[in-house]
Amino acid sequence: MTTIIYSVAILGTLGIIYGLGLAFASKKFHVEIDPKIEKIGEILPGVNCGACGYPGCIAYAEAIAGKNEEINKCAPGGENTIKQIAEIMGIKASTAERRIAVIHCQSGGYNNTHLRYQYQGIATCKAVVLVTNGPNYCNFGCVFQNDCIAACKFNAIRLDENGLKIIDPVKCTGCGACVKACPRNLIELVPVSKQVHVLCHSYDKGAEAKKRCGNNTACIGCGLCVRKCPVAAIVLEDNLAVIDYEKCINCGQCAIVCPTKAIYDPKADNRKKARVIADKCIGCTICAKKCPVKAISGELKKIHTVDPEKCVGCEICVQVCPKDAIEMI
Repeated sequence: MTTIIYSVAILGTLGIIYGLGLAFASKKFHVEIDPKIEKIGEILPGVNCGACGYPGCIAYAEAIAGKNEEINKCAPGGENTIKQIAEIMGIKASTAERRIAVIHCQSGGYNNTHLRYQYQGIATCKAVVLVTNGPNYCNFGCVFQNDCIAACKFNAIRLDENGLKIIDPVKCTGCGACVKACPRNLIELVPVSKQVHVLCHSYDKGAEAKKRCGNNTACIGCGLCVRKCPVAAIVLEDNLAVIDYEKCINCGQCAIVCPTKAIYDPKADNRKKARVIADKCIGCTICAKKCPVKAISGELKKIHTVDPEKCVGCEICVQVCPKDAIEMI
């Protein structure tokens, strides 16, 4: 009995000593947490998507609070989040144009894909690609196991009635999760204002590319789009047309000449032309200077005119006119 009492006493004494030691250590080595980190962490969406380049929202909050990172890298949070963080940090909000995902492929559906075999293995795109490079006859196209849909935390990607993936531009936050999930590198984040896209990722050339594409909409590397673009915003890279979105003016001229419809222009069937509203024009010449195809002419302080034959409907003149004196008709 005495042994038990001594044992309990010793253990109790050790517990008290260790407890006091831990209490002293916690006070001695206590690290103050910047309250800004907690405030920013509460504002961030908490989806830990990695779009900011950090493993999680708290890591990004720490970087911002430490003034080691820009405040506009949270794609899911959007403009409102940036404004709130700017207020906490006591700085001016700096927003960047929102980006959304674009899938550079028009195959991968139920009825528009040539198959070399029926795949019955693990249902992930990465697994499929490892098996003889996938069942799709096109070695660069979608393998339709929907890893991108599984990766999207915002339900921004869905399948249409033909099994083709459709991205909802309203729901898409530009987090980049789908980009990372695609083993064929078919998905790209582009500025939301850019609407003309090459919907093909095949590096095959000519007839071979067209033969392998299930709906015959492959880029065949003909170069017509390159020659037609008025601002040199499109080039051929290994037989594939690639758009430089920083240069692109959304004129859709490349889509007009594409023989296989590999280039998508949402305004193709309703492309409008610019027209100067005479009563509002003050002849400032800004529109003429900014027009990439020299379709606007006129002398200083005199009413300008638009040549409809030259106008490509890019709407740049509408955007720069200080008097709202240009309309699209």
